[in-house]
Amino acid sequence: MSSSPLGGIDVRCEHVRKSFEGGRIQALLDVSLHVDPGEFVALTGRSGCGKSTLLNLIGALDRPDAGTISVGGRPLAQIHNLPEYRATQVGFIFQFHYLIPTLSAAWNVQVPMIGRERSGRRRAERARVLLEEVGLADRLESRPGILSGGERQRVAIARALANQPPLLLADEPTGALDSATGGEVLALLNRVRSEYGMTVLMVTNDDEVARAADRVVRMSDGRLSPITPAAAPGSD
Repeated sequence: MSSSPLGGIDVRCEHVRKSFEGGRIQALLDVSLHVDPGEFVALTGRSGCGKSTLLNLIGALDRPDAGTISVGGRPLAQIHNLPEYRATQVGFIFQFHYLIPTLSAAWNVQVPMIGRERSGRRRAERARVLLEEVGLADRLESRPGILSGGERQRVAIARALANQPPLLLADEPTGALDSATGGEVLALLNRVRSEYGMTVLMVTNDDEVARAADRVVRMSDGRLSPITPAAAPGSD
């Protein structure tokens, strides 16, 4: 699975459909979307419109009922080892971070690296470097319970970068944060996107948050609306 020499990897969804409860709930209806390598795209729309469902399908956390999803030119349906795909190609960031409460920040960042070709010493060093990069050099041994919401989300971002994936999927990464802390997290996402050369696909209900992206894709009732560039902050 190849990525762009400029960083990131392309994502292509073609005529994707997904339903739940035996077809009673139509989550996605003929969705087609192309994200270029290194692009930062925000998926917006009301709750229940299908944004998170599409993100989960791209991350191979679920399978579509119809249509194809390709990452780096390879259809996910042809990948037999999906855990390997999730471990090496995709970094996940969620609204509620899902850190392991009994582990320190450093150990939470190490979790995705366990079972990879890294010694314990190299895992610990990589976790330390990543936490320093997200501004948590003094929180390596802190457990999630004593961290602020913004700090927990920074740990989650460091964890998502652990295996240097070319694709970052962020589902409401600022949804549980105040506006100032959310702005800091968005700035961090843009910085790591540039430094690591990643494609970013972010789900958000907040139009202000969406403006951090290069492009905004709106969803409504399981369908995509016209695609537009992200508006500049403060514009009408």
